[in-house]
Amino acid sequence: MSVLSGQLAVADAALPMLVSGRVAALRGLTVLVKQLPLPVGATVEVCPSSRRERIAGEVVGFTHEQSIVMLFGSASGVRPGDRVEGVHASAAAPIGTAMLGRVVNALGRPIDDRGPIPDTAMLPIDTPPLGAMQRARVEHPIHTGVRAIDLMTTLGRGQRMGIFAGPGVGKSTLLGSIARGTAADVNVIALIGERGREVRDFIEGSLGEEGLRRSVVVVATGDEPPLMRIRAAWLACAIAELFRDRGRDVMLMMDSVTRFAHAQRQVGLSVGEPPATKGYTPSVFAQLPVLLERAGPSEASGGSVTGLYTVLVEGDDMTEPVADAARGILDGHIVLSRKLAQKSHFPAIDVLDSVSRLADDIVDDQARVARNLLRQIMAAYTNVEELVQIGAYARGSDADADVGVAYQSRIAELLRQGAHEQADPADAREQLIGLAMEAGEHLRRLRAAAHPGQSTPGEAA
Repeated sequence: MSVLSGQLAVADAALPMLVSGRVAALRGLTVLVKQLPLPVGATVEVCPSSRRERIAGEVVGFTHEQSIVMLFGSASGVRPGDRVEGVHASAAAPIGTAMLGRVVNALGRPIDDRGPIPDTAMLPIDTPPLGAMQRARVEHPIHTGVRAIDLMTTLGRGQRMGIFAGPGVGKSTLLGSIARGTAADVNVIALIGERGREVRDFIEGSLGEEGLRRSVVVVATGDEPPLMRIRAAWLACAIAELFRDRGRDVMLMMDSVTRFAHAQRQVGLSVGEPPATKGYTPSVFAQLPVLLERAGPSEASGGSVTGLYTVLVEGDDMTEPVADAARGILDGHIVLSRKLAQKSHFPAIDVLDSVSRLADDIVDDQARVARNLLRQIMAAYTNVEELVQIGAYARGSDADADVGVAYQSRIAELLRQGAHEQADPADAREQLIGLAMEAGEHLRRLRAAAHPGQSTPGEAA
């Protein structure tokens, strides 16, 4: 959506007259308002008689006689009969390219103590995703500066990838490395439900001045109301789409989709939705594909939004409801392994459990064959790893395993990378192909020795 069409949409949703109602009841996280004929998604302000500051909120449902409003702040001071005024008939926020380098909250307001953001326009944040025929095909890779991703789970411009991780395995550090090293023009980073301490640690430590300079950071911490966490996710998508519609390649990083789902569950339960799988309401699984489909390449502008969405895997259970739903929607997944993190192997990406569904379409044949050979060798080593560790492995029984044992440390060294180390894509590719050719020749010799006079199909790169 262009800026002009977005502004027209906001203008169309403007309230032609003051619409107001009165607080009837407060139940949990919701305020029940009578005589407030506004649609779901409309923004309102509660005017408490006991304090001067107004409290913003959003209409999230209604009954036959009352509207259900959730607040963006504390309900402290709200009384029965307090006035509730409509502000806007749809969700909108101030958005502009001057947001680059800034940190904003879920309402689009700066929180970095650097003054107001100039040249913004009120634009809708709940626009529908691109239609299937308005999306360009994903045909070109986009480098992240992280060798394990660029070589083994290559990302395409406009692809949507999940990063599945438990707590404490280097997720934020990985996102910071990508933000600093990506080939994208702009980063849009949504920190949803993070601890307040971690926000500044991420911005100043993991992201750094270099990464922040070409990034927009949208923050809704875990202590904020659920609607703020939901709006932060939609706002990040809208900002990314603005840059995409101007022909820019955008890296949209959302941490995390799980906390977005938790916030949506809180909203759903508050308005009376029945709990389903593990307490998640049906609206959670209806909103997830809408959120994740907002990324993608635009055929009209030539720009793209490449989505990286972290999913917190509770108890390292990859079948938990949000993780399972996200895997079915996204174009691939990167799995961070606690076992690798315990070995101080960072980034702790388990390349055998990770997959990019578009990798074969966007890399050349030589890199593809080299990658597949190394994965084959790594898988063979994994099968005998326990035997190797206890000294019970007998060489000569399996050529693939023998090569895996011989090259495991060199493959691990290729995939290991410091948090502030930036990998050159061309150099990383040459290292991958060179190592694969050497390992492939070793494998060929072992197979030839085991079966003299026979050809060995599927030989190395």
